[in-house]
Amino acid sequence: MGIGLTEFLTNKLAAEHPQVIPISVFIAILCLCLVIGHLLEENRWVNESITAILVGAVSGTVILLISKGKSSHILVFDEELFFIYLLPPIIFNAGFQVKKKKFFHNFLTIMSFGVIGVFISTVIISFGTWFLFPKLGFKGLSARDYLAIGTIFSSTDTVCTLQILHQDETPLLYSLVFGEGVVNDATSVVLFNAVQKIHFESLNGWTALRVFGNFLYLFSTSTLLGIAVGLVTSFVLKTLYFGRHSTTRELAIMVLMAYLSYMLAELFSLSGILTVFFCGVLMSHYASYNVTESSRITSRHVFAMMSFIAETFIFLYVGTDALDVTKWNTSSLSVGGTLGVSSVITALVLLGRAAFVFPLSILTNFMNRHTERNESITFKHQVIIWWAGLMRGAVSIALAFKQFTYSGVTLDPVNAAMVTNTTIVVLFTTLVFGFLTKPLVNYLLPHDASHNTRNRGKRTEPGSPKEDATLPLLSFDESASTNFNRAKDSISLLMEQPVYTIHRYWRKFDDTYMRPIFGGPRRENHPEC
Repeated sequence: MGIGLTEFLTNKLAAEHPQVIPISVFIAILCLCLVIGHLLEENRWVNESITAILVGAVSGTVILLISKGKSSHILVFDEELFFIYLLPPIIFNAGFQVKKKKFFHNFLTIMSFGVIGVFISTVIISFGTWFLFPKLGFKGLSARDYLAIGTIFSSTDTVCTLQILHQDETPLLYSLVFGEGVVNDATSVVLFNAVQKIHFESLNGWTALRVFGNFLYLFSTSTLLGIAVGLVTSFVLKTLYFGRHSTTRELAIMVLMAYLSYMLAELFSLSGILTVFFCGVLMSHYASYNVTESSRITSRHVFAMMSFIAETFIFLYVGTDALDVTKWNTSSLSVGGTLGVSSVITALVLLGRAAFVFPLSILTNFMNRHTERNESITFKHQVIIWWAGLMRGAVSIALAFKQFTYSGVTLDPVNAAMVTNTTIVVLFTTLVFGFLTKPLVNYLLPHDASHNTRNRGKRTEPGSPKEDATLPLLSFDESASTNFNRAKDSISLLMEQPVYTIHRYWRKFDDTYMRPIFGGPRRENHPEC
């Protein structure tokens, strides 16, 4: 009788609310994944993303057995779910938690890795797959597909490496890996969207320039929109001071405005990733100082928690999707052909990554050779930066689903083959390269070396005594010759140390004009700002 009643209630619930049972099961598995991740926290080889994938694979196997080989899925992936609900909290938290001083000190290096690097990697992967896929018997892809494949596999996932590196011990390395990871994802998505707008039936010599112009437009307007929303939020919080009556309201305003910035970018066909990232940076820089102390602490934990759950959710789904028998049966490739194609993609990822990390690192060291800070990117650092970007993750999966499926479903054998190969590459790079990340970092950067790196990072910066930061750009109380000499010295310093000089004058402008309007403490009280 009890069994009959249970079956009756289950069937009734499934009929009236078909999504309740799958969602409940997925949430339960998500909780199990968090518990297992906690128990494996001190493990040398395993991190959160690997744990989530393995738990997802085991869950998918169990569901596959229960369904007698029909399906391994609890939920059906929709790329809109990823781009609208899961990605915004991950990227916003990255901007909100970023160490701004170190990030902007290395801004040019980060942008060269994250923007120029993506273009180089996309070209190598696109032309490599175009040349090699037909030789493996894999045909049927269009020119748009090959370019999309280049952007899909140029998107990195640096979570594994960032969980091992520490901001305090290796500030330069952490800043480069973290910054490149965020800019890389944004650039990959922007470039992917630019590829979708190419009219391949009317290609000519101006097509590349149009793609680059479209990319610059999306990049700049998305960034400006994020900055604008961040400044508006900061001004509103500073002016109205919600904390007088309710700390809940000021926290709600921050969350909703951050999400609004992303949705506005999507509404205007811009890059929501860039917009919400810079919105997070601006809110961290100004808005977080306009709320109560309890809201400031709570906001950091809430944003980190939302990001953590979203990342775990994605990797958990990737684990279950690896056993999707429908896509495997639909694929136009045999098992051997699938392994060949995925091996080619992985090799091109390795090559494309090396093609820009090492040359751009050498160029960066050459450009910074005259700076007194002299934080050069050592060869060991270059190897870690190269390795950190070998893993492929959530963005690659989402872009592949967006290009080759419709709401997570495809009946085309070629498209199904690309989705399965993307899943294999993500699984292989995350599991194999992820397993080896911690031992590699510990071998290349033992504790003593990390400690020395930390001490080097705390050297006094050139020309940065406290009184320098308080000098105005130009003074009406001083003679024209004094102002002229100051401008001349500033131009000389700009030519010798461009990044440091720009950052130095930004600090003056920020303290003099921005902080009084949008909020934030004085620099001498918070030098990390």
